[in-house]
Amino acid sequence: MKVMVLVKATKNSEAGVMPTPQLLAEMGKFNEELVKAGVMLAGEGLHPSSKGKRVRFSREKRTVVDGPFAETKELVAGFWLWKVKSMEEAVEWMMRCPNPHLDDGEVEIRQVFDPEDFAPIDPSGELRAAEARLRE
Repeated sequence: MKVMVLVKATKNSEAGVMPTPQLLAEMGKFNEELVKAGVMLAGEGLHPSSKGKRVRFSREKRTVVDGPFAETKELVAGFWLWKVKSMEEAVEWMMRCPNPHLDDGEVEIRQVFDPEDFAPIDPSGELRAAEARLRE
């Protein structure tokens, strides 16, 4: 199973405060462990929302909204994409992670849909086959 690990934004991350050299070193070591274990597929930090944009959808209409975005607790400061055997394994890895925040913060772990999850709404497998071709 794949999981997306979302590092929630804080006031510091939204202010553009960079991690300390010590935290960068600790995270580098943790990421190295994840790679050696075959868990880490991807991972990156994100710039503050002040440098971002949102696109709002209202039926056929699209509206672009410039950052920053007000609700820090709803924002993501970084992410990992992991391949694990279970949600419990993902939690075990996260419990070993250095605190990615300079203060209090939160990390969310969410399962990523696999093509097989769509079998009930794609009984012929046509849509899943088309998606597989796109990923090649």
